[in-house]
Amino acid sequence: MPLQEYIINDIKPLSITDKVSDLQMLFNELTYSHIPVENNGTYIGCVSETDAHCFEGKKTIAECNYAIEGFFVRTHTNWLDVLETFAQNSCNIMPVLSDKNNYLGYYELNDIIGLFNQTPFFREPGGIIVIEKGLVDYSFSEVSQIVESNDAKILGAFVSKLESDVVQITLKIGNAGLNDVIQTFRRYSYNIVSGHEEDTYVENLKDRSEYLRKYLDI
Repeated sequence: MPLQEYIINDIKPLSITDKVSDLQMLFNELTYSHIPVENNGTYIGCVSETDAHCFEGKKTIAECNYAIEGFFVRTHTNWLDVLETFAQNSCNIMPVLSDKNNYLGYYELNDIIGLFNQTPFFREPGGIIVIEKGLVDYSFSEVSQIVESNDAKILGAFVSKLESDVVQITLKIGNAGLNDVIQTFRRYSYNIVSGHEEDTYVENLKDRSEYLRKYLDI
């Protein structure tokens, strides 16, 4: 998925010799979490809005250089890695550098999320299943086999939670109802955290327990 067409270059990085007040003024005009900074034309990092408003306006950015965060991506960085870098740095602007470390512009977080929303994971009809199993007991090959053995197709899958010795996987499944897939996962000892389509197994259990409760009340 090419990203170069989403590079924006309407913000020129501030120089490390500029005043903090210049940073503060720019943040007042924009809605970005960070502003890029350069030293003699070379990108060195970004300053966050939070930090900028903590410093005295008369100081230079160089006097506050310990607050500069050096994150960036390359033009060839995969879009998922770009999204991960956004998340790791809690920012909504991502500087883009060439292989020669030239500052080319930046990505906006909303643009990258928009690309994510265009993937089949979100656009194609299907159902969502969230499953979990022991970290050493699961494999993606087994997950795929379970889904495809029920004539279903995986539209997307990712590890959505990793805690202690348990892994949680979110699946987007098309071409079939989820119930048969869910039952097969249960037979393979996967815990079903949620299934965003009617899970008739659970519904049947509820119906039977309700029937039993009424019978015992007679």
